[in-house]
Amino acid sequence: MAQSSPNHITWHEGCVELEKRESLLGQKGCILWITGLSGSGKSTLACAIEHCLMAKGKLSYVLDGDNIRHGLSKNLGFSAADREENIRRIGEVAKLFADAGLITIVSFISPYKKDRAFARSLVQQGKFLEVYMKVPLDVCEKRDCKGLYKLSRAGVLKGFTGVDDPYEVPENPEIEIEATNAAGEFIS
Repeated sequence: MAQSSPNHITWHEGCVELEKRESLLGQKGCILWITGLSGSGKSTLACAIEHCLMAKGKLSYVLDGDNIRHGLSKNLGFSAADREENIRRIGEVAKLFADAGLITIVSFISPYKKDRAFARSLVQQGKFLEVYMKVPLDVCEKRDCKGLYKLSRAGVLKGFTGVDDPYEVPENPEIEIEATNAAGEFIS
């Protein structure tokens, strides 16, 4: 039995074991955490993976950073504390989805190592795969599909990751994707 929290809330164990849910779905629940700068291709990759899995008869769901900020995290800004809370929330949601047996694809900038480590700590070893989109800042700025780098460089948008807020590169991601070649050209 899990310990009670300080406010006397006790964890209620589920009625169906994870193994039975995974057996029903014919897959293992896990978290595929895609991290990288804005414009690095995280959402594009997440959608491609989701379509690929669907074609193979696997159930997955994409949790996208922008979409989460329209609902679950709409009350958060972009301070370090708000970014930490944003990742805490999505980590907890991803954990629940993985526990339901879903292949959970998280597409978040998630700029701080400690926050990604926290998300990893929520699930057992082997259930969390970190994917680093290794795309140089200048390439992301050239893409600037949302116009955010332009706003940041103009001083309109403060605290933008990679410009005036740090992005801490993953040290040991399970997967590292270089989406550009040596000339900075996009690789499919």
